[in-house]
Amino acid sequence: MSPLDILKKYWGYDNFRPLQQEIVNSVLSGHDTLGLMPTGGGKSITFQVPALLMEGITVVVTPLISLMKDQVDNLKKRRIKAVFFHSGMSAEDRRKSRELIYNAKAKFIYTSPERLRNPGFIQELRMMKISMIVVDEAHCISQWGYDFRPAYLHIKNLRKIAPDAPVLALTATATPQVADDICRQLLMKDPVVFRMSFSRKNLNYIVRNSETKINEVFHILSRTSGSSIVYVRSRKRTREIADYLCQMGISATFYHAGLDYDVKALRQNEWQKGNVRVMVATNAFGMGIDKPDVRVVIHYDTPPSLEEYYQEAGRAGRDGLKSYVVLLRAKSDAGVLRRRVTENFPEREFIKKLYERVCNFLKISIGEGYDNLYPFDLDKFCKTFNYQQRQCLSALHILSQSGYIEFLEETEYRSRVLITMQREDLYDLRGISQNSEIVLQKILRLYTGLFIDYVDISETIISTETNLTSEEIYTALLELSRAKVLSFIPKTRTSYIYLPTSREEPRYLSIPRTVYEDRREIISGRVEAMIGYADDSAGCRESAILRYFGEEPIENCGRCDRCRAGGSRSKKEKLTKENLIPEILNFISSRPYGVDFRIIDHHLSALASSKSLAETLSFLHNEGYIKLENGAYFLAE
Repeated sequence: MSPLDILKKYWGYDNFRPLQQEIVNSVLSGHDTLGLMPTGGGKSITFQVPALLMEGITVVVTPLISLMKDQVDNLKKRRIKAVFFHSGMSAEDRRKSRELIYNAKAKFIYTSPERLRNPGFIQELRMMKISMIVVDEAHCISQWGYDFRPAYLHIKNLRKIAPDAPVLALTATATPQVADDICRQLLMKDPVVFRMSFSRKNLNYIVRNSETKINEVFHILSRTSGSSIVYVRSRKRTREIADYLCQMGISATFYHAGLDYDVKALRQNEWQKGNVRVMVATNAFGMGIDKPDVRVVIHYDTPPSLEEYYQEAGRAGRDGLKSYVVLLRAKSDAGVLRRRVTENFPEREFIKKLYERVCNFLKISIGEGYDNLYPFDLDKFCKTFNYQQRQCLSALHILSQSGYIEFLEETEYRSRVLITMQREDLYDLRGISQNSEIVLQKILRLYTGLFIDYVDISETIISTETNLTSEEIYTALLELSRAKVLSFIPKTRTSYIYLPTSREEPRYLSIPRTVYEDRREIISGRVEAMIGYADDSAGCRESAILRYFGEEPIENCGRCDRCRAGGSRSKKEKLTKENLIPEILNFISSRPYGVDFRIIDHHLSALASSKSLAETLSFLHNEGYIKLENGAYFLAE
C-alpha cells in the first residue's frame, strides 16, 4: 500500500495537507527529519501514516499525558493498536500495555520523556524492533526553547538502542536557533528540514488598548459571531469572565488544569459541538484540539512569549475562513511581564533551602532517594513552609533543569471499576440501596469488559444518565465495593517528584549559569519581543511574527490593525476618494465590533484630511456599503 492508500483507508482523506506528504516520504526513505509546522498543520499524520507502512513499532515521545491519551484513543477508534507509558502509571496499567506489545498487537508506543530515564523501560524497548522515533513538541529539548524540559534530554537513550531508526522531530514554534539546537540535541544525521510558512492568510491580528478588559471582551464578542476562545493567565479569572459573559447573554464556560478530568472533557465536548460559544481558559486548553471554525481568539493577558502567543492564536480559523486574533493590552502589562521574569528566578540560597525542605518533607535522607518516585502534595508543602506557590514552582523548575529533581506536575487518573461478582450472581443481588442498584445497572449498560479488567468510568456521564449527584454516585460505588460486587478505585490527582540522583547536602548544590543567568536572559529577550509586538508604534503585526521565527516577509499582510490603519505604508500620500474607499472599508472590516469616526480619523489621518474622510464615509453610508449604529460604523451585511 502507498501512503495515500493508508491515509484514505484509516482517515478517509483523499489528499495530504501541505508538507505532510514530503515529511512522510522523507521518513520512509530513512532520513532524520525536522518538521516545523504551525498549529493545526496536521503533525500527527506525518508519523502515523508511515508507521503503518513500517515493520516494527514507532515510539512517540510527547510531554502531555492528556494529549498522549487522546491520540491513543483516536488511533483505537480507527482500529489501530496503540499504548502509552508515563511515570505516574500503575503497575497494572503498565502490565496491560506490555501484553499488547508482546502479542504484536501495538504499532505505537506513546511515552513521556520522564519514562525514558528508567533503565528497566529502556531495556524493554531494547528487545523490540523500533522502526521510528517521533519527538513531538521538539522545542522542549532546547534550552533556547520557550518550554525547555530537561527530561527531553533522555531521548538520547532511545537513539542509542535504535541507531538505525529515523527520527522525526515536530514542533509548531521554533526560531532558527532552536531548530538548529533540536537537530544537535537529537544527534540527527544530515537532517532534512521542512518548514511551513508561519503566515496565516485568513488571520487578522489586532491589538486593542484597554484598561477595562472585561468590558472589551464583551464588546468584541457581541460584535462578532462564531465559536471563540478567551485566554487568560489565571484560573480564578476563567470563572469570573465566563460568569460575566453568561450574565450578559453570551453562552460561555471555563477550563483550567485544576478541574476534574470528567468536567474538562464535558466542557470541551460541549464547546466543540457548538453548544457553548465561548471557552474562557488558561493555556491548559487547546493542545490537540482541532476545532476548525473558531472565529475569534482573544488574549485577555499578554503571553510571556511570541511562541506561546502564536500557538494559541493559531487555534483560530483552521478552516481557512476569515478569523480574528485580538490581544488586549493595558499600560501595566509590560511591567507585569518583566516582574514575572524576576519572580521566575528566586535567589540561589532560596532554591537550595527549598531543595532541603522538599527532601525533608518527603522523608529522604542524605545519600538516599536515587531513582525513586515520590507523590508530592504541592499545596500542603507550600502551607507547611509558608511558600507562595508560584515562587515554589519556579524553584522546583530550576532544580529540575539543574538535574537534582524532576518535578512531574499534577497527573489525573479517572475512577476505575472491575466487577468481581460472578455474572449469574448479580441477578440474585440483595441488600443494596436503590441508588447502588441504579448505578450498577447503568455501569453495566455503559461499559464493556468490566468482568475482565479495570475499566475507566465517568461519574459525570453516569450522573447525566441517572440524575444522581456525584456524591450519591461515589457513595453507591463504595457500597457496591463493600458488598464485594465490584472493586472501585476512586479518581486521583497527584504530583510527583523523581530523584535522578541521591539527596545532596545543600552546600554541594550547584546551579549552572546556563540554567540561571543565561536562561533568565533568554526569557527576558522573549518578553521584550512580546512587548515590542504589542507596541502601538510597531509595524505590520504578522511581519513582526514572521521575522521572529526567521522568515523574511515579502510584503506587509494588509490585514492586521497596523496595516489597516496605514501604519505600515512606506509612502504616506494623501489619497483621492476613489483610492480612500478601499482603505476605509478595510479598516472598518478589521473592527467587526464597530469603530467611531474619531478612531478612523486618528488611524487614517496620514492618508486623508478629516473632511475627506467624513465625506467618503457619508458616501459609503448613502450607497449602502456601511451602516452607522450608536455612533459606530460597521460593514453592511
